[in-house]
Amino acid sequence: MGRKWNNIKEKKASKDANTSRIYAKFGREIYVAAKQGEPDPESNQALRVVLERAKTYNVPRAIIDRAIEKAKGGAEENYDELRYEGFGPNGSMVIVDALTNNVNRTASDVRAAFGKNGGNMGVSGSVAYMFDATAVIGVEGKSGDEVLELLMEADVDARDILEEEDAAIVYADPEQFHAVQEAFKTAGVTEFSVAEIIMLAQNDVELPEDAQAQFEKMIDALEELDDVQQVYHNVDLGE
Repeated sequence: MGRKWNNIKEKKASKDANTSRIYAKFGREIYVAAKQGEPDPESNQALRVVLERAKTYNVPRAIIDRAIEKAKGGAEENYDELRYEGFGPNGSMVIVDALTNNVNRTASDVRAAFGKNGGNMGVSGSVAYMFDATAVIGVEGKSGDEVLELLMEADVDARDILEEEDAAIVYADPEQFHAVQEAFKTAGVTEFSVAEIIMLAQNDVELPEDAQAQFEKMIDALEELDDVQQVYHNVDLGE
């Protein structure tokens, strides 16, 4: 499962280069999560997950507070949560999650991003069955054995624990997201290199060099769309 972490690192590095767009997307996602429940992360689990992920992308506190205050103020911006599934070059698989106030616009934009880069949209369910919702939590400065021990002491189950460079990465069921974090916090860990619930491909595929270049162009086009929040895929992007 080690290549999965490479994909996440690649995604974070790409997003670091587009901070204003990323901050805007987080602002929208935080607002929607806060509107759907209490605007308090202690009682709103969806909001808490978004805020934990926002920390790993260094989203400024002002943007987080503004989105939550907007939700508290009763703003009437309405967004639909959409999921698109499709295929890239050589049968690679892609999942696109979006928040939009114009479904027709978003569908058209996503379809164009696929079509112009050697891909095509599929029907609902054509790709998602090859992915699993997974909590991914990473910490630096601890070994896999240390992480296993502290999770066992907290009676928390994990699917897998990997050591990648200077970090230990925990893969767990989504329901274990907060339990894993609390186990780390009890052990004195306060910073996470990654803290997300993602759609994780059951198997990665490798593409020939020309196809991978085209695939990466397609992923960039999808992630650059304002309405798109997350893009998941099953291609090993390497180091």
